Formats: sequence, structure tokens, C-alpha cells
Amino acid sequence: MTSPREGPTYYLGPCSSSLTKPQRLRGIKSPTPRNHLPTPPPLLPDPAAAAVAAAPSPGTTASMAAVLTRPTPGTVQCFGRKKTAVAVAYTKPGRGLIKVNGAPIELIRPEMLRLKAFEPIMLAGRSRFKDIDMRIRVRGGGKTSQIYAIRQAVAKALVAYYQKYVDEAAKKEVKDIFARYDRTLLVADPRRCEPKKFGGRGARARFQKSYR
Repeated sequence: MTSPREGPTYYLGPCSSSLTKPQRLRGIKSPTPRNHLPTPPPLLPDPAAAAVAAAPSPGTTASMAAVLTRPTPGTVQCFGRKKTAVAVAYTKPGRGLIKVNGAPIELIRPEMLRLKAFEPIMLAGRSRFKDIDMRIRVRGGGKTSQIYAIRQAVAKALVAYYQKYVDEAAKKEVKDIFARYDRTLLVADPRRCEPKKFGGRGARARFQKSYR
């Protein structure tokens, strides 16, 4: 065992002590010098470096084609809000399925507000939804607020999906359709109910005052 002061021990190969005594007296040198270090094993080629070396230069046609290639469609997540209701829409490539809390959007309740949730689909056209699936989770607020949060999440998810995986022109067309119909399809409504104050029946109304 090596003491801390001596330092580590290195293997220097076979030394001259392997020779016999007569050979050392005749001046025969050891086949391997004492200070010889073993030859390190050859380094394996780095796959990353090989890929970089094999890649075409930025000015070639192959690299330009790779840049212009569209990314593989993936998922998009968007939020819709109304008052305290929050809807989260997960969009991915599919076959036109839209579900809200696990149920088809066609069964959404209340029925009298069902068309409100269908507004983004009717405005953009069902054909734009045929190649994607949307799964929406909504919670908080009341029934009406949830419907408005759902419609906003659907509209924003479609715009974001077109921007990321289709092209900018199609995204701008869909966004303009929604903006012309109702701005709140894309922008959250900041209005809130004003709280009641003391001295009256509501936020602004005051109790009747009599001087006599």
C-alpha cells in the first residue's frame, strides 16, 4: 500500500531486472526501457462528430430542404377563461374528435348554450377540424362561464395548431374569421362583477334617504 507522500504508482512496463545477471554484465539493454509507457488503445470514432462531418454545408440544397421541411405535428395546449372558469384544450393529430371532460362536445349542457360552444367550429368550418383531436378539461365557475371558456379554448387551440404545424397564411385566415365575429374568442374577457358596498342594495344603488 502506498503512503500519501509517495504518490500513486504507475506501471512502466518490463524493466531491466528481467534480464539475467550475465546479460546485464555484458551490457545488453532491456528490450523495453524503464520509462516506457504502454500505448493507449485507439479511440473509437465519436458518432456526433462523424454526423457533423458528414452533414452538408449550409449552402447546399439538402440543408435548405431540411430547413424548409415542416415539423412533425405534435400537441398544442391552450387555455380559455371566463370569470373563474378555466378550460384547457389539448390538440393533437387525429380524426376530428372533440371531447369535453370525457364526453363528446355534442352532449354538452345546458342545451340552450350548446351552440355557443359550437361557434368556433361553425365559423372555421368542420373541415379544419377533421385532422385533429381536441380534449378539453374545464373546471370552476358556473355553467355559462364554462361554455364561454370552452369556446375560447377551442378557438385559440385551432389558431395555435395552424401557426405551429400548418402555415402562417392559414393561421392568419382563421384568426381573422374569429376576430371579426367576436374578439373574446381569442382574448379573455376581463370584466368582473362589481362587489356590493355598504349603505345600499348593490354596487352602486343607495338606500333611500329622507330628511323629514
